[in-house]
Amino acid sequence: MHLSWPPPARVALVFALLWVAYVLLWTPGPLSLRLLGLYPKKLGSRVVGWAAARSLPRAWREPLLGRFAGHYGIDLAEAEFPLKDYPSLQALFTRRLKPGLRPQDAPLPGGLNSPVDARIIASGRIQADTAIQAKGLTYHVSELLKHERGAERFEGGQYLTLYLSPKDYHRIHVPLEGSVTAVSRVEGELWPVNDASTGAIPRLYERNRRAAWTALGTGSCEGLEVAAVLVGATHVGGVVIDGRWLGGRDLPRDGGFTVDRLPCGPGDDLGTFEFGSTVVLLIGGPRAKDWLPLRTEGGVKVGQRLGAYR
Repeated sequence: MHLSWPPPARVALVFALLWVAYVLLWTPGPLSLRLLGLYPKKLGSRVVGWAAARSLPRAWREPLLGRFAGHYGIDLAEAEFPLKDYPSLQALFTRRLKPGLRPQDAPLPGGLNSPVDARIIASGRIQADTAIQAKGLTYHVSELLKHERGAERFEGGQYLTLYLSPKDYHRIHVPLEGSVTAVSRVEGELWPVNDASTGAIPRLYERNRRAAWTALGTGSCEGLEVAAVLVGATHVGGVVIDGRWLGGRDLPRDGGFTVDRLPCGPGDDLGTFEFGSTVVLLIGGPRAKDWLPLRTEGGVKVGQRLGAYR
């Protein structure tokens, strides 16, 4: 008996349909997230990033960028420049603010200030290498800091998760007086990071693309160690550590390196999100047990106190 194989196109279609069925049945969460499992998130993010960086004719800037700002509720009165001076959507999104708009709270023993304008969506104590993502879903600190050794130095410390919406200012700033010891990057997935996702996708922060910046506290923050983890999301592929901490080196796509104790102070540039996402702030070190969060939920601005020694 002669057996004939189906045409390659038919085989490809069968496999595609099986893949669609698998994604829809096994991806956790609401239908919108299951459908997103079919979307090529990395490719889509690259396309959106490319389009956002294209230079706009000067006559188009105010109407196009103004519509975008109005849709998301961006406070243009805080922006450093008028709309016509931002050459692209990306330039507007990564805008600086007018000088003096985000003063740092005064130094205090153990005082950590917010690195971002954001909403605190989760906080708590790190126990057994574990932090809470949302709705009881957990993730591992050691995996979040994949390329940094000694995650146990954050054991017993605190975590704060700060979510940036599209309307927020998207530069990240140093939260403490200290010295920078390491930077790293993890080439992960690009799932959305919002209320629906954090409450449905297990180990979301472990899975997504991210960059980490770590510093030891000095002066009033002696005894603390802080890691700021910049978590990317769909259409937020750009998680950028400021060049001043790289010493002329390129941050690997998936890797990292130590930094030779570069001094840092509250409000210094730490990094940038090219579109919005989330910062997970980890507080460890020998005096982490003495550190008390003063804010555990709600909105916060760059420079406002997050906590201090009790």
